[in-house]
Amino acid sequence: MSSRRIGLAASSLMRRLPQRPGRVPSPCVCCLWHRNFTAAATLRGPRTEKPAAGASMDPQSDITGPAIEAPRSYGKRFDGVFTPKPLPRPIGMPLPPRPGENTGIDSRTREQRKKDFADWDKHLARRKELTAQLSRPYFRDWNNLKYHDGKSFIAPPRLFKAEFSLFFPNLYGQTILKADKEPRDTTPLLAGKASIVSIFSSQWAEAQTDSFTTAKANPELQSILKQHGTGGDGLAQVVRVNYEDNAGKAWLIKLFMGSLRKRFPEHEWDKYLLVRRGITDHIRECIGLLNTKVGYTYLVDQHCRVRWAASGNSSAEEREGLNRGLARLVEGIKAEALLPSTAREPVPGRKAMKDLAEKRAADKAEATT
Repeated sequence: MSSRRIGLAASSLMRRLPQRPGRVPSPCVCCLWHRNFTAAATLRGPRTEKPAAGASMDPQSDITGPAIEAPRSYGKRFDGVFTPKPLPRPIGMPLPPRPGENTGIDSRTREQRKKDFADWDKHLARRKELTAQLSRPYFRDWNNLKYHDGKSFIAPPRLFKAEFSLFFPNLYGQTILKADKEPRDTTPLLAGKASIVSIFSSQWAEAQTDSFTTAKANPELQSILKQHGTGGDGLAQVVRVNYEDNAGKAWLIKLFMGSLRKRFPEHEWDKYLLVRRGITDHIRECIGLLNTKVGYTYLVDQHCRVRWAASGNSSAEEREGLNRGLARLVEGIKAEALLPSTAREPVPGRKAMKDLAEKRAADKAEATT
């Protein structure tokens, strides 16, 4: 029985009870409930943080700059002939990542949960999330695979310039280490190194990312990793992110973690992460993760900035661009280490980046008006 029916039944029962002479009639229980509910929502004001699920009807509205022209799981269905195009702009998050972000864990206290339960604005926000989730066709991403095996965009031939590059988000997941099974953040793992980050959610998508990194597909990259990876100076690495938001599939992956350990050497076990939640629609739109069934490959520098990105299966030109970019990032790290701290490349902090993002948003709003 719904809360409204309970209130109506209680109010009718109150009207049947005899009233004492001279006593003010008791107000309706349903009216009292609605009055307290509305008053609590009015006192707390509008919602300031993004909902936990992160679903949105139009994630592109929060992105500054031209959008990536590719089929998506939301919005109008794409019909016609699609040809992947080069990225129109550097992709990534506008603010530098911090450990503890995008964990998807509800850390609210019991008192905060009670307050949020009586907040009407948060109920409306959650309703919008559920509407966005339910309105998306389940097989849209599968249908979009017919366009070039799901390839969303073509990788740039050169690195994005450092001063214009955006940031790779912090992700939170469990590694395949035997001793330490506690979840970890990706930001400390990526900081200070040149990293190739592969994101996939199935074996087919993982095979697409392997077309960039394996010894059979890209032997030149393996020689660079051998020279500057674990066997060398330790400045280059490959980080694999297996994103699975389905609880049943994630349980199966954890069940067969022993087979995953056999596939990779032991020094790479801490660089394979199983991520369950935390990748919202806003993050997907920012980093170009437009199809959940496709594998995506990113080249991230020592400051967690996305300097290069690719989707789907690799081409010869894309593999060459990845190899040149990784070697250039490693040389940049070495050159920066030789400089004094005052002469190194300044990386804007979160406050400066936030102020810049707010200024760009205000300029965009003023231009539209």
